[in-house]
Amino acid sequence: MSGRVKNSVLDRTRQVAHQIHEILRDRILSVELVPGTILSRASLQLEFGVSQTPVRDALMRLEEEGIVEVFPQYATVVARIDIDHARQAQFLRLSIELEAVRRLTAECPAQTAAELEDVLARQRQVATPQTYDLFDTLDKDFHRKIYARAGILNLWSTVRRQSVHLDRLRRLNLPMPGKMQNVLKDHQEIVGAIQSGRPEAAESAVRRHLSGTLSIIDLISDQFPDYVRK
Repeated sequence: MSGRVKNSVLDRTRQVAHQIHEILRDRILSVELVPGTILSRASLQLEFGVSQTPVRDALMRLEEEGIVEVFPQYATVVARIDIDHARQAQFLRLSIELEAVRRLTAECPAQTAAELEDVLARQRQVATPQTYDLFDTLDKDFHRKIYARAGILNLWSTVRRQSVHLDRLRRLNLPMPGKMQNVLKDHQEIVGAIQSGRPEAAESAVRRHLSGTLSIIDLISDQFPDYVRK
């Protein structure tokens, strides 16, 4: 597992297996752990200072999410990115967010736009290759704010669970030239359309924004042939 020797500190007041799952999931989604990486249970036990059970439980959850493959008596391996799964996640997000922004153009658009602009201003400050992590975190904060303002925040956790393969694709796409600038432009157009109460413009901006990564899937596949399963 990449020769990792550090001992990751867990919060012993929280459920240990859940924390290990979160850490490994973040590493996979950020492509720190690339497809094909072998996850050694023994190495994970050593890293986290835990017994076999919480490691096994964490890996089982990752398998249920489709981001690792377990080969009994052999190894647990980080899975390739599933394009069909990513397309279904995009469909889900489009279905929800198109209706959400339509609602927001009619309900307190000025306040919603102000809150989104606050996130966007912070995102502009970290639009550099050295701060991909912060940029990506604020991208999620921007969309989470849409769900919160539309009164459908409970759906956000569902979308996050279903978006693992889409998130991995986006992480490969993010460093490509012009991607971050396109994200900022799309976000600004969403904010502007909500603020001015233009539902069709808001929907158009959301549709373009959420379709960006999958629209260049062939380019991503060509650049990362070992990462993607079509």
